[in-house]
Amino acid sequence: METAIIKIGNSKGLRLSKTILEKYNIKDKVEIILEMGQIILKPIETPRKNWDVSFEKMHQEGDDALLLTDVFEDEDFEEWK
Repeated sequence: METAIIKIGNSKGLRLSKTILEKYNIKDKVEIILEMGQIILKPIETPRKNWDVSFEKMHQEGDDALLLTDVFEDEDFEEWK
């Protein structure tokens, strides 16, 4: 199947037919996967589904520590007033 890239404001987009949207159960959002020279669109049923479970697991395993120290810890905010 071939389709045209269309202008949408200052951007460009891809128009998907109603048939494709229904067949692949695409609602409001898709995940874009860039893989080996291809662009894959994957339907998202519920954005951020089960993130709360994943974050809780990260916390329990101590894997939620900051990777960088607080960059503002020694900042004097008085000079900004």
